Amino acid sequence: MEFAFFFVDWLGKPVWMWLSFLGIVIALLVFDLGVLHRDNREIEVRESLLLSAMYISLGLAFGGWVWWQLGAESGMNYVTGFVVEKTLALDNVFVIALIFSVFAVPRLYQHRVLFWGILGVIVLRAIMIGLGATLVSEFYWVLYIFAAFLIITGIKMLVMEDKEPEIGNNPLVRFLRRRFNVTDEHHGEHFFVKKLDPKSGKLVWFMTPLFMALVMVEIADLIFAVDSVPAIFAITTDPFIVYTSNIFAILGLRALYFALAAMIHRFHYLKPALAIVLIFIGSKIFVADLIGLEKFPASISLTVTMVIIAAGILYSLWRTRKTEAAN
Repeated sequence: MEFAFFFVDWLGKPVWMWLSFLGIVIALLVFDLGVLHRDNREIEVRESLLLSAMYISLGLAFGGWVWWQLGAESGMNYVTGFVVEKTLALDNVFVIALIFSVFAVPRLYQHRVLFWGILGVIVLRAIMIGLGATLVSEFYWVLYIFAAFLIITGIKMLVMEDKEPEIGNNPLVRFLRRRFNVTDEHHGEHFFVKKLDPKSGKLVWFMTPLFMALVMVEIADLIFAVDSVPAIFAITTDPFIVYTSNIFAILGLRALYFALAAMIHRFHYLKPALAIVLIFIGSKIFVADLIGLEKFPASISLTVTMVIIAAGILYSLWRTRKTEAAN
């Protein structure tokens, strides 16, 4: 009777599949924090690239398992979602680097912020994907809203100029500074510290810039999730594929950040490619209906996505080669 629980269907998949995935994620997080980064230290570019390669390999290996366990279509949908989410995450790296700059977070403690940030992402994405899956299952037409949103977002990304977000003047930052005790000095790895309140003369808790940076990293992910969650639902409505591809793509973001933050300018022309991908993913839902297909072929979706993103990366590296040589 106890074993029967593991085969109970939950959101379209047996419980053992969800628990297996959760076990892998927990094991990776424990290995990351408890073994690789038990002590606070700066992450060098070489280590960042090696860890990124490990996380990407594990993510793709999981996709291979999905392919074997659930079939070729599910496998291709997983890989497509993984690639799209990974590419969207590259844009997030720039914002995270800006947040660390505004709050003057030392490189020594940036991994700590990113680690705790990923825990928030895991919970936040679960909530958003759960809500999305419920809406799509109850009201299938919501999928067309997601698709239209992606097309509009992609077009805006193509025609609108990039503006650097004003992190320091963010309404949430101003609210926290008005309503809570916030210190401008860093206190090592601590998110909170006890200090004398100049008004009362008593010891009270203060938020440190490290905690403020963590809050802004979580807000940044929430904003990016507004694009990424509809994008993956436009690829597949299977909650298991949606969630696992999202989380595996984001898990390696911490490792990849330290390599990409130093060379993010080399990917300046990747954003138009990403915009085209969002337009393609959104429009294929309408195209499938127009030509009488139940679903747009997963193989074509994966191939087109990979070609567009690869072209964007190669074009970016080619256009910025002189800048890199000058440095």
